[in-house]
Amino acid sequence: MNNLYQLAADIVLVIHASIVIFIIGSALVIFTGGLLNWGFISNRIFRLLHLVAIGVVVLQAWLGRLCPLTIFEMWLRRQGGEGIYQVSFIQYWVQQFLYYDFPLWVFAIGYTLFGILIVALWFLVPPRSRKSLS
Repeated sequence: MNNLYQLAADIVLVIHASIVIFIIGSALVIFTGGLLNWGFISNRIFRLLHLVAIGVVVLQAWLGRLCPLTIFEMWLRRQGGEGIYQVSFIQYWVQQFLYYDFPLWVFAIGYTLFGILIVALWFLVPPRSRKSLS
């Protein structure tokens, strides 16, 4: 049963990393797509999901809250009896990418600046409305 908890925790960790990649990668794609006139970057649903994702991250940071995925992952690891230094290959590498040891205010400022960039991209490379698609 412990292995199932650890596997579930690794899956949550990979999902968490995927969301981070989505937020950062989408900003790069939107910026590049704006320069190269890629049509798909104007998709309103994609852009709203991107804006909401960074908005949630910024809000959590300013409220001093851990991400629910981090909390869930930690709970799963505790349930699996995983010790501090017992990590899987996936956990080790994804955590190297995802977690840093800085004060919370550093994250709040960094996330806020990135959030401002995302809002700026909304106006610099605006999504198309449904009416403009026809």
